[in-house]
Amino acid sequence: MADRRALGLAARAYLAASPLIGLLAPMILRKRLRKGREDPLRWREKLGEPGLARPEGRLIWLHAVGIGEVMALRGFIAALSRLDPQARFLITSSARSSAQVIAGNLPERTFHQYLPLDTPVFLARFLDHWRPSLSIWAEQDLWPGAVLACQKRGIPLALINARMDAASFQKRNKIKTLYADLYAGFDLVSAQDPETASHLRQLGALAVQQDGSLKSAAPALNVDPAALAQMQNALAGRRLWVAASTHAEDEAVALAAQSRLWAQDPRWLLILVPRLPARAGQIATALSTLRRSQGAMPGPQTAIYLADSFGELGLWYRLAPIALIGGSFGPVEGHNPWEAAALGAAILHGPRVAHFRADYAQLAAAKAARQVTAEGLCDALLDPELPGLAGRAMDLSRAARDRLDPLARQVLDLAHD
Repeated sequence: MADRRALGLAARAYLAASPLIGLLAPMILRKRLRKGREDPLRWREKLGEPGLARPEGRLIWLHAVGIGEVMALRGFIAALSRLDPQARFLITSSARSSAQVIAGNLPERTFHQYLPLDTPVFLARFLDHWRPSLSIWAEQDLWPGAVLACQKRGIPLALINARMDAASFQKRNKIKTLYADLYAGFDLVSAQDPETASHLRQLGALAVQQDGSLKSAAPALNVDPAALAQMQNALAGRRLWVAASTHAEDEAVALAAQSRLWAQDPRWLLILVPRLPARAGQIATALSTLRRSQGAMPGPQTAIYLADSFGELGLWYRLAPIALIGGSFGPVEGHNPWEAAALGAAILHGPRVAHFRADYAQLAAAKAARQVTAEGLCDALLDPELPGLAGRAMDLSRAARDRLDPLARQVLDLAHD
């Protein structure tokens, strides 16, 4: 069992100050609501007010922060579900965007709520209602109040898919006493890599093991069959490729390559999927191109189609046999390649992938992805060997899903009945 030692000064100070969050929360949330940054129908979930009834039986609660982290939970939930067919699963996250994307990709017997803000009264409402048998946290962001509330109630805690680079470790090490109290309360800690495992032990985690990344094991993204059929008809005869989760630096490279391809063969069509749909207006104005969010369909003369609707990567990866993964030509340092791998798209990427270094190294070792330069992207897109990359990447994704059961069994063994 995890260490339930007396809390240190930093943790006690945090708990003493956290009720202030509750006093300011309604005002802050309403301001965010006016700006469109909160869900108008569900924002009160962040005050701990449940939006759904609790199902009977064992309930396993999993929390992650961003879209990528939330989506990576799906494969792990599938493994937990296979091992315990009666369990129900609650995913919590904070961002409205993550809720929108996971809504179309929820595993069976799984539902989503927003995590309440980290203050005692909201957390008490949440925990009183949901009464989780187990609390699972993903990656690296912990909410101290929520973790400590679980410890106080005797709710078992697991940290999975943990990732912490040197910069993140240095930030946390400045308040090491707080993190020591948090990590010491976890019954199981599963790290993605040796560096993370070492950092977690230095910060006070006790039960640390290394199991790799969950992102490679995520199942294929869902798709609306009607939308897929409609697009297949509209794009018949076109030569498609997708630039996914792009930022300005990636778009400059992709657009230059598409210009060369279009000059050679106007059947080529670039599907441009910006990471932040809020940028779509600016991009559309600069390119004078059609936008998915406005209902426009690509025609035979369309060279660039702006796919700016949330949560449709499952559609584009099914349609396009080649995917350039964004964030890899600028300071973002990469995005997740495994969603493309699971759907059989050949993976190309730029040189800057530090946030997914291990993932891209694994793909490169298996000849399942290819790093390209800005100047070499056009030639890479024409390479007849790309289907082989796609097949090997899909094989890696399938194998990763098969390896989840041992960790899932360990985690389930922690849960209360």
